[in-house]
Amino acid sequence: MFSRDRWDEIIEALTANWFRTLLTAFGVLWGIFILVILLAAGKGLENGVKQGFGGIATNSMFMWTQPVSKPYKGLPKGRRFNYRIDDVEALRQTIPELRFISPRNQLGGFGGNNNVVRGLNTGAFNVYGDYPEIIQQEPMDITSGRFLNHSDLQQKRKVAVIGDGVRNALYERNEEVIGSYIKISGVNFMVIGTYKKKGNGGGNSEEAQKEIFVPFTSFSQAFNMGDRVGWMAITAKDAYSITNLKSEIFELIKSRHTIHPDDDRAIGNFDLYEEFSKVNGLFIALKAVAYFVGVLVLLSGIIGISNIMLIVVKERTNEIGVRRALGATPWMIRGQILMESVFLTIVSGMAGIILATGIIWLVNLQLDGTDTSETMFANPSVNLGVVMVALSILIISGLLAGMIPAQHAIKIKPVDALRTE
Repeated sequence: MFSRDRWDEIIEALTANWFRTLLTAFGVLWGIFILVILLAAGKGLENGVKQGFGGIATNSMFMWTQPVSKPYKGLPKGRRFNYRIDDVEALRQTIPELRFISPRNQLGGFGGNNNVVRGLNTGAFNVYGDYPEIIQQEPMDITSGRFLNHSDLQQKRKVAVIGDGVRNALYERNEEVIGSYIKISGVNFMVIGTYKKKGNGGGNSEEAQKEIFVPFTSFSQAFNMGDRVGWMAITAKDAYSITNLKSEIFELIKSRHTIHPDDDRAIGNFDLYEEFSKVNGLFIALKAVAYFVGVLVLLSGIIGISNIMLIVVKERTNEIGVRRALGATPWMIRGQILMESVFLTIVSGMAGIILATGIIWLVNLQLDGTDTSETMFANPSVNLGVVMVALSILIISGLLAGMIPAQHAIKIKPVDALRTE
Protein backbone atom coordinates (compact mmCIF):
# COMPACT_ATOMS: atom_id res chain seq x y z
CA MET A 1 0.00 0.00 0.00
CA PHE A 2 1.29 3.47 -0.93
CA SER A 3 2.65 5.45 1.99
CA ARG A 4 3.57 9.07 1.38
CA ASP A 5 5.56 9.26 4.61
CA ARG A 6 7.62 6.24 3.62
CA TRP A 7 8.46 7.68 0.20
CA ASP A 8 9.30 11.06 1.73
CA GLU A 9 11.68 9.23 4.03
CA ILE A 10 13.28 7.35 1.11
CA ILE A 11 13.79 10.56 -0.88
CA GLU A 12 15.20 12.34 2.16
CA ALA A 13 17.63 9.49 2.89
CA LEU A 14 18.91 9.39 -0.69
CA THR A 15 19.21 13.15 -1.10
CA ALA A 16 20.98 13.73 2.19
CA ASN A 17 24.29 13.38 0.34
CA TRP A 18 23.69 14.16 -3.35
CA PHE A 19 27.25 13.63 -4.53
CA ARG A 20 27.58 10.22 -2.89
CA THR A 21 24.21 9.11 -4.26
CA LEU A 22 25.09 10.22 -7.82
CA LEU A 23 28.44 8.41 -7.75
CA THR A 24 26.72 5.28 -6.49
CA ALA A 25 23.96 5.50 -9.08
CA PHE A 26 26.50 5.98 -11.89
CA GLY A 27 27.83 2.46 -11.40
CA VAL A 28 24.41 0.94 -12.10
CA LEU A 29 23.72 3.45 -14.89
CA TRP A 30 26.97 2.53 -16.62
CA GLY A 31 26.40 -1.20 -16.21
CA ILE A 32 22.94 -1.20 -17.78
CA PHE A 33 24.15 1.25 -20.45
CA ILE A 34 26.95 -1.14 -21.45
CA LEU A 35 24.52 -4.09 -21.48
CA VAL A 36 22.01 -2.39 -23.79
CA ILE A 37 24.69 -0.95 -26.10
CA LEU A 38 26.40 -4.36 -26.45
CA LEU A 39 23.10 -6.06 -27.27
CA ALA A 40 22.19 -3.34 -29.78
CA ALA A 41 25.63 -3.52 -31.42
CA GLY A 42 25.32 -7.30 -31.68
CA LYS A 43 21.90 -6.92 -33.30
CA GLY A 44 23.28 -4.34 -35.72
CA LEU A 45 26.07 -6.71 -36.74
CA GLU A 46 23.56 -9.54 -37.14
CA ASN A 47 21.31 -7.37 -39.31
CA GLY A 48 24.27 -6.32 -41.44
CA VAL A 49 25.48 -9.87 -42.02
CA LYS A 50 21.99 -11.18 -42.79
CA GLN A 51 21.44 -8.25 -45.11
CA GLY A 52 24.57 -9.40 -46.89
CA PHE A 53 22.79 -12.58 -47.91
CA GLY A 54 20.78 -10.26 -50.16
CA GLY A 55 17.51 -12.13 -49.67
CA ILE A 56 19.00 -15.41 -50.92
CA ALA A 57 16.88 -18.45 -50.03
CA THR A 58 19.01 -19.70 -47.14
CA ASN A 59 17.38 -23.14 -47.06
CA SER A 60 19.30 -23.95 -50.24
CA MET A 61 22.21 -26.02 -51.49
CA PHE A 62 24.39 -25.77 -54.58
CA MET A 63 25.50 -29.12 -56.01
CA TRP A 64 28.06 -29.96 -58.71
CA THR A 65 30.02 -33.01 -59.93
CA GLN A 66 33.59 -34.03 -59.06
CA PRO A 67 35.78 -36.98 -60.11
CA VAL A 68 34.69 -40.20 -58.37
CA SER A 69 37.09 -41.39 -55.69
CA LYS A 70 36.14 -45.09 -55.61
CA PRO A 71 35.80 -47.76 -58.32
CA TYR A 72 32.33 -49.25 -58.56
CA LYS A 73 30.70 -51.98 -60.66
CA GLY A 74 33.63 -52.18 -63.03
CA LEU A 75 33.90 -48.41 -63.49
CA PRO A 76 37.31 -46.90 -62.62
CA LYS A 77 38.28 -44.46 -59.95
CA GLY A 78 38.82 -40.85 -61.11
CA ARG A 79 36.22 -40.90 -63.88
CA ARG A 80 34.08 -37.83 -64.44
CA PHE A 81 30.32 -37.71 -64.90
CA ASN A 82 27.71 -35.07 -65.67
CA TYR A 83 24.26 -34.39 -64.31
CA ARG A 84 21.48 -34.76 -66.85
CA ILE A 85 18.22 -32.90 -67.21
CA ASP A 86 16.30 -36.08 -66.29
CA ASP A 87 18.10 -36.04 -62.90
CA VAL A 88 16.14 -32.89 -62.14
CA GLU A 89 12.82 -34.58 -62.85
CA ALA A 90 13.86 -37.63 -60.83
CA LEU A 91 14.60 -35.40 -57.83
CA ARG A 92 11.22 -33.68 -58.19
CA GLN A 93 9.36 -37.00 -58.33
CA THR A 94 11.32 -38.79 -55.59
CA ILE A 95 11.78 -36.02 -53.00
CA PRO A 96 8.58 -33.95 -52.70
CA GLU A 97 10.05 -31.93 -49.82
CA LEU A 98 12.08 -29.93 -52.35
CA ARG A 99 10.59 -26.60 -53.38
CA PHE A 100 12.89 -25.49 -56.21
CA ILE A 101 15.35 -27.48 -58.31
CA SER A 102 17.13 -25.21 -60.76
CA PRO A 103 19.56 -26.84 -63.21
CA ARG A 104 22.22 -24.42 -64.33
CA ASN A 105 24.93 -24.14 -66.97
CA GLN A 106 27.60 -21.48 -67.00
CA LEU A 107 29.83 -19.84 -69.58
CA GLY A 108 32.75 -17.43 -69.26
CA GLY A 109 33.22 -15.23 -66.23
CA PHE A 110 35.62 -12.93 -64.47
CA GLY A 111 39.20 -13.40 -65.66
CA GLY A 112 38.09 -15.23 -68.80
CA ASN A 113 38.13 -14.16 -72.42
CA ASN A 114 35.78 -11.48 -73.70
CA ASN A 115 32.72 -13.57 -74.48
CA VAL A 116 30.06 -10.86 -74.92
CA VAL A 117 30.06 -8.32 -77.74
CA ARG A 118 27.82 -5.40 -78.62
CA GLY A 119 29.04 -3.22 -81.45
CA LEU A 120 32.57 -2.16 -80.60
CA ASN A 121 32.18 -2.93 -76.89
CA THR A 122 33.21 -6.27 -75.44
CA GLY A 123 33.39 -7.81 -71.99
CA ALA A 124 34.00 -11.00 -70.02
CA PHE A 125 30.85 -11.85 -68.07
CA ASN A 126 29.28 -14.84 -66.36
CA VAL A 127 26.51 -16.19 -68.58
CA TYR A 128 24.03 -18.57 -66.94
CA GLY A 129 21.52 -20.89 -68.56
CA ASP A 130 18.72 -20.91 -66.00
CA TYR A 131 15.15 -21.77 -65.17
CA PRO A 132 12.82 -18.90 -64.11
CA GLU A 133 12.77 -20.24 -60.52
CA ILE A 134 16.33 -19.05 -59.97
CA ILE A 135 15.02 -15.57 -59.15
CA GLN A 136 13.33 -17.12 -56.09
CA GLN A 137 16.66 -18.55 -54.94
CA GLU A 138 18.89 -15.59 -55.79
CA PRO A 139 16.51 -12.61 -55.51
CA MET A 140 17.29 -9.59 -57.63
CA ASP A 141 15.55 -6.32 -58.41
CA ILE A 142 14.40 -6.11 -62.02
CA THR A 143 15.22 -2.51 -62.92
CA SER A 144 13.66 -2.60 -66.39
CA GLY A 145 11.84 -5.09 -68.60
CA ARG A 146 11.22 -8.54 -67.14
CA PHE A 147 12.91 -11.76 -66.04
CA LEU A 148 12.86 -15.13 -67.80
CA ASN A 149 9.60 -17.11 -67.89
CA HIS A 150 8.53 -20.64 -68.83
CA SER A 151 7.42 -19.56 -72.30
CA ASP A 152 11.01 -18.49 -72.98
CA LEU A 153 12.12 -21.90 -71.76
CA GLN A 154 9.63 -23.95 -73.77
CA GLN A 155 10.11 -21.99 -77.00
CA LYS A 156 13.88 -21.82 -76.58
CA ARG A 157 13.88 -18.08 -77.08
CA LYS A 158 17.27 -16.43 -77.39
CA VAL A 159 16.59 -13.73 -74.81
CA ALA A 160 18.75 -12.40 -72.01
CA VAL A 161 18.49 -10.49 -68.73
CA ILE A 162 21.63 -8.47 -68.00
CA GLY A 163 23.00 -6.89 -64.86
CA ASP A 164 23.53 -3.17 -64.44
CA GLY A 165 27.28 -3.79 -64.62
CA VAL A 166 26.89 -5.36 -68.07
CA ARG A 167 24.67 -2.48 -69.13
CA ASN A 168 27.26 0.10 -68.07
CA ALA A 169 30.02 -1.76 -69.92
CA LEU A 170 28.22 -2.32 -73.22
CA TYR A 171 25.80 0.63 -73.51
CA GLU A 172 25.95 4.40 -73.44
CA ARG A 173 24.38 6.15 -70.45
CA ASN A 174 20.97 6.98 -71.99
CA GLU A 175 20.90 4.27 -74.63
CA GLU A 176 17.81 2.05 -74.84
CA VAL A 177 18.59 -1.48 -73.67
CA ILE A 178 15.32 -3.40 -73.91
CA GLY A 179 14.95 -4.93 -77.37
CA SER A 180 18.60 -4.54 -78.30
CA TYR A 181 20.90 -7.47 -79.10
CA ILE A 182 24.12 -8.73 -77.58
CA LYS A 183 26.33 -11.47 -79.01
CA ILE A 184 27.33 -14.21 -76.55
CA SER A 185 30.14 -16.41 -77.93
CA GLY A 186 28.95 -15.62 -81.42
CA VAL A 187 25.20 -16.15 -80.79
CA ASN A 188 22.76 -13.22 -80.77
CA PHE A 189 20.44 -12.78 -77.77
CA MET A 190 17.81 -10.07 -77.36
CA VAL A 191 17.87 -8.18 -74.05
CA ILE A 192 14.46 -8.33 -72.33
CA GLY A 193 15.38 -7.02 -68.89
CA THR A 194 17.99 -5.59 -66.55
CA TYR A 195 18.55 -6.35 -62.89
CA LYS A 196 20.46 -5.21 -59.86
CA LYS A 197 21.49 -7.45 -57.00
CA LYS A 198 21.92 -6.21 -53.46
CA GLY A 199 25.52 -5.92 -52.28
CA ASN A 200 26.71 -8.63 -49.93
CA GLY A 201 29.51 -6.71 -48.23
CA GLY A 202 31.92 -9.45 -49.23
CA GLY A 203 33.70 -7.69 -52.07
CA ASN A 204 31.75 -9.45 -54.85
CA SER A 205 28.82 -7.04 -55.15
CA GLU A 206 30.29 -5.42 -58.26
CA GLU A 207 30.78 -8.77 -59.97
CA ALA A 208 27.21 -9.75 -59.05
CA GLN A 209 25.97 -7.00 -61.36
CA LYS A 210 28.03 -8.38 -64.27
CA GLU A 211 26.01 -11.51 -64.95
CA ILE A 212 23.73 -12.49 -67.83
CA PHE A 213 20.79 -14.89 -67.53
CA VAL A 214 19.37 -16.75 -70.53
CA PRO A 215 16.84 -19.63 -70.72
CA PHE A 216 18.36 -23.01 -69.90
CA THR A 217 17.05 -24.60 -73.09
CA SER A 218 18.36 -21.78 -75.31
CA PHE A 219 21.76 -22.01 -73.61
CA SER A 220 21.91 -25.78 -74.14
CA GLN A 221 20.96 -25.43 -77.81
CA ALA A 222 23.21 -22.45 -78.60
CA PHE A 223 26.32 -23.83 -76.92
CA ASN A 224 25.88 -27.56 -77.68
CA MET A 225 25.29 -28.69 -74.09
CA GLY A 226 22.70 -31.31 -75.03
CA ASP A 227 20.95 -32.54 -71.88
CA ARG A 228 23.97 -31.91 -69.65
CA VAL A 229 23.61 -29.91 -66.45
CA GLY A 230 26.63 -28.13 -65.01
CA TRP A 231 25.27 -27.76 -61.48
CA MET A 232 22.05 -27.31 -59.54
CA ALA A 233 20.57 -24.87 -57.05
CA ILE A 234 18.20 -26.80 -54.77
CA THR A 235 15.87 -25.25 -52.17
CA ALA A 236 13.80 -27.20 -49.64
CA LYS A 237 10.30 -26.29 -48.56
CA ASP A 238 10.01 -24.10 -45.45
CA ALA A 239 9.02 -26.98 -43.17
CA TYR A 240 12.14 -28.98 -44.06
CA SER A 241 15.89 -28.50 -43.79
CA ILE A 242 17.99 -28.94 -46.92
CA THR A 243 20.78 -30.21 -44.65
CA ASN A 244 18.60 -33.13 -43.55
CA LEU A 245 17.59 -33.89 -47.14
CA LYS A 246 21.14 -33.92 -48.52
CA SER A 247 21.76 -37.62 -47.89
CA GLU A 248 18.58 -38.59 -49.74
CA ILE A 249 19.51 -36.35 -52.67
CA PHE A 250 23.03 -37.76 -52.87
CA GLU A 251 21.81 -41.36 -52.68
CA LEU A 252 19.48 -40.80 -55.63
CA ILE A 253 22.18 -39.13 -57.74
CA LYS A 254 24.74 -41.84 -56.91
CA SER A 255 22.35 -44.63 -57.88
CA ARG A 256 21.53 -42.92 -61.19
CA HIS A 257 25.20 -42.43 -62.13
CA THR A 258 26.63 -45.73 -60.80
CA ILE A 259 28.68 -44.18 -58.02
CA HIS A 260 29.79 -46.08 -54.93
CA PRO A 261 27.34 -45.36 -52.06
CA ASP A 262 30.25 -44.44 -49.76
CA ASP A 263 31.91 -42.09 -52.25
CA ASP A 264 31.42 -38.74 -50.52
CA ARG A 265 33.78 -36.86 -52.84
CA ALA A 266 31.99 -37.46 -56.13
CA ILE A 267 29.32 -34.84 -55.41
CA GLY A 268 30.49 -31.38 -54.44
CA ASN A 269 28.09 -29.17 -52.54
CA PHE A 270 27.76 -25.92 -50.66
CA ASP A 271 25.06 -26.03 -47.99
CA LEU A 272 23.88 -22.46 -47.50
CA TYR A 273 21.49 -23.45 -44.71
CA GLU A 274 24.32 -25.07 -42.76
CA GLU A 275 26.49 -21.97 -43.15
CA PHE A 276 23.59 -19.72 -42.20
CA SER A 277 22.98 -21.83 -39.09
CA LYS A 278 26.63 -21.37 -38.09
CA VAL A 279 26.22 -17.61 -38.46
CA ASN A 280 23.10 -17.71 -36.27
CA GLY A 281 25.04 -19.73 -33.69
CA LEU A 282 27.75 -17.07 -33.71
CA PHE A 283 25.23 -14.35 -32.95
CA ILE A 284 23.71 -16.38 -30.12
CA ALA A 285 27.21 -16.64 -28.64
CA LEU A 286 27.75 -12.89 -29.10
CA LYS A 287 24.48 -12.19 -27.31
CA ALA A 288 25.55 -14.46 -24.44
CA VAL A 289 28.89 -12.61 -24.21
CA ALA A 290 27.05 -9.26 -24.21
CA TYR A 291 24.86 -10.38 -21.31
CA PHE A 292 27.88 -11.79 -19.46
CA VAL A 293 29.98 -8.62 -19.80
CA GLY A 294 27.01 -6.32 -19.15
CA VAL A 295 25.96 -8.18 -16.02
CA LEU A 296 29.55 -8.17 -14.70
CA VAL A 297 29.77 -4.40 -15.17
CA LEU A 298 26.33 -4.04 -13.59
CA LEU A 299 27.45 -6.21 -10.68
CA SER A 300 30.23 -3.76 -9.85
CA GLY A 301 27.59 -1.02 -9.61
CA ILE A 302 25.40 -3.20 -7.40
CA ILE A 303 28.32 -3.81 -5.05
CA GLY A 304 28.75 -0.04 -4.83
CA ILE A 305 25.08 0.41 -3.90
CA SER A 306 25.36 -2.33 -1.28
CA ASN A 307 28.40 -0.64 0.29
CA ILE A 308 26.69 2.76 0.36
CA MET A 309 23.57 1.26 1.92
CA LEU A 310 25.73 -0.27 4.65
CA ILE A 311 27.12 3.21 5.33
CA VAL A 312 23.61 4.67 5.31
CA VAL A 313 22.43 2.01 7.80
CA LYS A 314 25.34 2.85 10.12
CA GLU A 315 24.58 6.57 9.90
CA ARG A 316 20.94 5.88 10.77
CA THR A 317 21.66 3.57 13.73
CA ASN A 318 19.95 5.91 16.20
CA GLU A 319 16.93 6.25 13.93
CA ILE A 320 16.63 2.47 13.59
CA GLY A 321 16.92 2.10 17.37
CA VAL A 322 14.12 4.59 17.99
CA ARG A 323 11.88 2.90 15.41
CA ARG A 324 12.53 -0.51 16.96
CA ALA A 325 11.81 0.90 20.45
CA LEU A 326 8.50 2.32 19.15
CA GLY A 327 7.42 -1.09 17.89
CA ALA A 328 8.74 -1.35 14.36
CA THR A 329 9.12 -4.99 13.36
CA PRO A 330 12.27 -6.42 11.76
CA TRP A 331 10.32 -6.81 8.49
CA MET A 332 9.39 -3.10 8.50
CA ILE A 333 13.07 -2.15 8.94
CA ARG A 334 14.13 -4.64 6.27
CA GLY A 335 11.43 -3.42 3.90
CA GLN A 336 12.51 0.20 4.28
CA ILE A 337 16.15 -0.56 3.43
CA LEU A 338 15.18 -2.81 0.50
CA MET A 339 12.84 -0.16 -0.93
CA GLU A 340 15.57 2.44 -0.81
CA SER A 341 18.02 0.09 -2.53
CA VAL A 342 15.54 -0.99 -5.24
CA PHE A 343 14.41 2.59 -5.84
CA LEU A 344 17.99 3.85 -6.31
CA THR A 345 18.83 0.90 -8.56
CA ILE A 346 15.75 1.29 -10.78
CA VAL A 347 16.09 5.07 -11.15
CA SER A 348 19.77 4.86 -12.07
CA GLY A 349 19.16 1.83 -14.31
CA MET A 350 16.31 3.52 -16.18
CA ALA A 351 18.57 6.53 -16.72
CA GLY A 352 21.12 4.14 -18.25
CA ILE A 353 18.46 2.62 -20.53
CA ILE A 354 17.30 6.07 -21.65
CA LEU A 355 20.88 7.16 -22.35
CA ALA A 356 21.61 3.97 -24.32
CA THR A 357 18.36 4.38 -26.28
CA GLY A 358 19.37 7.93 -27.19
CA ILE A 359 22.77 6.75 -28.46
CA ILE A 360 21.13 3.98 -30.50
CA TRP A 361 18.67 6.48 -31.99
CA LEU A 362 21.52 8.78 -33.02
CA VAL A 363 23.41 5.89 -34.64
CA ASN A 364 20.31 4.83 -36.58
CA LEU A 365 19.73 8.43 -37.61
CA GLN A 366 23.25 8.51 -39.03
CA LEU A 367 22.82 5.15 -40.79
CA ASP A 368 19.53 6.26 -42.37
CA GLY A 369 21.44 8.62 -44.60
CA THR A 370 23.91 5.99 -45.80
CA ASP A 371 23.74 2.88 -47.97
CA THR A 372 24.11 -0.04 -45.54
CA SER A 373 23.93 -2.69 -48.30
CA GLU A 374 27.73 -2.61 -48.54
CA THR A 375 28.40 -2.66 -44.79
CA MET A 376 28.32 -5.33 -42.12
CA PHE A 377 26.30 -3.18 -39.73
CA ALA A 378 22.66 -2.07 -40.03
CA ASN A 379 19.82 -0.95 -37.77
CA PRO A 380 21.23 -1.58 -34.27
CA SER A 381 18.29 -2.00 -31.92
CA VAL A 382 16.92 -3.72 -28.85
CA ASN A 383 13.40 -5.07 -28.61
CA LEU A 384 10.92 -4.80 -25.76
CA GLY A 385 11.97 -8.21 -24.47
CA VAL A 386 15.52 -6.94 -23.87
CA VAL A 387 14.17 -3.92 -21.98
CA MET A 388 12.01 -6.19 -19.81
CA VAL A 389 15.02 -8.42 -19.12
CA ALA A 390 17.03 -5.34 -18.17
CA LEU A 391 14.28 -4.18 -15.80
CA SER A 392 14.13 -7.63 -14.23
CA ILE A 393 17.88 -7.56 -13.73
CA LEU A 394 17.59 -4.13 -12.13
CA ILE A 395 14.89 -5.22 -9.66
CA ILE A 396 16.76 -8.39 -8.69
CA SER A 397 20.00 -6.44 -8.42
CA GLY A 398 18.34 -3.84 -6.18
CA LEU A 399 17.03 -6.54 -3.87
CA LEU A 400 20.44 -8.21 -3.71
CA ALA A 401 22.16 -4.86 -3.08
CA GLY A 402 19.84 -4.07 -0.18
CA MET A 403 19.71 -7.55 1.37
CA ILE A 404 22.99 -7.39 3.31
CA PRO A 405 22.44 -3.84 4.65
CA ALA A 406 18.85 -4.78 5.57
CA GLN A 407 19.98 -7.86 7.47
CA HIS A 408 22.62 -5.77 9.22
CA ALA A 409 19.96 -3.21 10.21
CA ILE A 410 17.60 -5.70 11.84
CA LYS A 411 20.43 -7.23 13.85
CA ILE A 412 20.92 -3.94 15.70
CA LYS A 413 19.39 -4.17 19.17
CA PRO A 414 17.25 -1.19 20.17
CA VAL A 415 19.22 -0.59 23.39
CA ASP A 416 22.57 -0.67 21.56
CA ALA A 417 21.23 1.60 18.80
CA LEU A 418 19.97 4.18 21.32
CA ARG A 419 23.37 4.25 23.05
CA THR A 420 25.20 5.02 19.77
CA GLU A 421 26.35 8.58 19.33
